[in-house]
Amino acid sequence: MQRKREGTLTPTDRPIHPWLNKVRAAIVPGHEHPLMERVLEGVGRQMAELGHTVLDAPDSETDLVLTTYRYGQPLGWRDALMFTMRRRFGLSHTPSLYTLILMTPAEFREIMEHLEGALQRDPIRPEDFAFEGLAPTAWQTLVEQGQRGGPILTLERVLQAQAKCIRLLLLIGDEEPETLYHFDLVGAHPTSNPSNPDEFYRDIALRIVTTASTSEVTNHEVVDEPISREEWEQSTTRMAMRVAGVELGNRNFFTRMIRVDDLIHIPAVSDVLASQYSEGCFATWDPQLEALVATVTGSARPVDKGNLTDDDLAVLVGVTATSMGAQVRHVEGKLNTPPSTEAVEMVEMDGPLPCITLGEEWDIQAEVPVIRSRLHGHRGVDAYDPDHVQFMPLADAFYHYLVSCGTGAQAQAIKEAFAQSEALCNPNDPRQVVFTVLPGHGAMIVEKWVPGKVPFQVIWEYMDAGYIQIAKAIPQGPMGYAPDEKRIMRLVLYQV
Repeated sequence: MQRKREGTLTPTDRPIHPWLNKVRAAIVPGHEHPLMERVLEGVGRQMAELGHTVLDAPDSETDLVLTTYRYGQPLGWRDALMFTMRRRFGLSHTPSLYTLILMTPAEFREIMEHLEGALQRDPIRPEDFAFEGLAPTAWQTLVEQGQRGGPILTLERVLQAQAKCIRLLLLIGDEEPETLYHFDLVGAHPTSNPSNPDEFYRDIALRIVTTASTSEVTNHEVVDEPISREEWEQSTTRMAMRVAGVELGNRNFFTRMIRVDDLIHIPAVSDVLASQYSEGCFATWDPQLEALVATVTGSARPVDKGNLTDDDLAVLVGVTATSMGAQVRHVEGKLNTPPSTEAVEMVEMDGPLPCITLGEEWDIQAEVPVIRSRLHGHRGVDAYDPDHVQFMPLADAFYHYLVSCGTGAQAQAIKEAFAQSEALCNPNDPRQVVFTVLPGHGAMIVEKWVPGKVPFQVIWEYMDAGYIQIAKAIPQGPMGYAPDEKRIMRLVLYQV
């Protein structure tokens, strides 16, 4: 059971990231409303006080655009800034888009009560998830997302589809703000508290600037000669990845990918929006190939992690000189789809950590990273047994100002967290599994090398034994763990 503790931090004394950029933000209102105008003015004022440039219209150097949308009035794709911004303002690039949405408290309560009741029905009624502007097939995605993250996640997907925007700021209020949710692609929903107006607007501004200051590290490069088909088929790791996909799928670790066309019908979305997004990835070290074998990106094509094929796997041998992507070796005769968006963090976590030498108890003698397998999913961790598992927290700022998947900021956060792990730095430490939690996003879980175990077997056996207890709910901000009466470490959420 999650316990909560009161905190005392305000937005003026919460730790912020040292790598924030100075950004150029344009405020382009869509729907006009006095409360939204006041919030836009407050956010713009705070951004200016923080040293950022605020414009009335985007230009060639604009980093982000903030617009508005009224709940219940779905935008057509021809009217949505996501698809029209470049043409409308004569831009050569597409700035990041943030949409402020207004709902009254009554509207919010009504839709949340409706969704909560609809998600609890058995059987599910598709008509309960019929929303204006969404495709007839949308109900399946909305139900799956709600079963993963509750009615707030279903609402998030509805609003993203109706507003034609991924990053949303959902403002709840009549004449005054009551709260504001921050939504993104992976389903995050942290809130900003309006009890102090200046701190409220500063918190919103800092959250926007944080996400706008991150860069995706998906500029992968192909290196070296292709791996021969014979060498690839001799690798036992490719089959171990398939087995792991089935085992983890049987434990409901991965959720189904989101297909945009199941939610909304939009022509030619590939230049600004992928056709689908998969949730989670995993990778393990192959001593024969001296590389990581990882799942490919779901944004390129559909990937069923419970039924992997060779074409769903990529071979990672390093990171690029700029750390803006992974170095990949192709395999002869394979589709060679690019790796997961988390490829860089999967590779870079090894950098500060030791290597070990596999001895006679293994089929192959080789020097390998101390981490054998890496598992990332959009799940939380409710509890763990400290005799078997170690939790490594991120730097404080990541709990207050969230970053998202596939970014250099997240890769660095994970690398720094695992670099301080006693269980990983000391290969003889008896704890075989280490994890961290990425607020608003999910968990990264790794295992060490244990003789007699296949890749990921230690992780799934620890799940079965209750040594690590996976949860659907993901913390949205500051969190930690505290011992119960049996010395099991239980999740604690800190309210700030």
